[in-house]
Amino acid sequence: MLVAVLIDGGYLRAEARKYRYNPDFIEKFTRSILAEDEQLFRAFYYDCDPFVGELELPVSGKKRKYEARGWLDILATKELFAVRRGVLKFRGFKPKRVPVASSTLSDDEFRPDFEQKGVDMRIGLDIATFSSSGAVDRVILVTGDTDCVPAMKHARIAGLQMVIVQLPTKSLSRELLWHTDYCRQVEWPKDAELFQPSS
Repeated sequence: MLVAVLIDGGYLRAEARKYRYNPDFIEKFTRSILAEDEQLFRAFYYDCDPFVGELELPVSGKKRKYEARGWLDILATKELFAVRRGVLKFRGFKPKRVPVASSTLSDDEFRPDFEQKGVDMRIGLDIATFSSSGAVDRVILVTGDTDCVPAMKHARIAGLQMVIVQLPTKSLSRELLWHTDYCRQVEWPKDAELFQPSS
């Protein structure tokens, strides 16, 4: 059975935070969720490039420079992988904890707030394309976002099988489970490298 794997990168990254999250981890994870009777047509990974630029810190007013790591480019070169890029928008700074613990504020008590734009739309468009093209028999979807439900319903009406992936660390909403053919519970890859904080 020919399958396409569609991965919401922001969702997977948030749930796999104890692992060293990089192109090798994403590739291992993708291969590990396939069933024995499934052949990978292509894996589609949806995410945004890291923010690049200078931001003025909220308390000191000093400038902090953000530079890209470029690992999405590396992922895009892997066999049978395609990267779909959304846009990352800076929405200001938010306190790391509420209420703010200190009476004297510092930059360290705030984090930049970034919002992904266009990722859900790209997932929906690719599901719709597979629904009409007949290129695959089944779509395996890795997401927790109910914005994908209309595209999932469209795919099933068109005769495409939908599989939603249940990660070990996350429960899925009822809306996602209602509009899928199979819910596949998976484990993290056994040979995945744990994240080791720098000393």
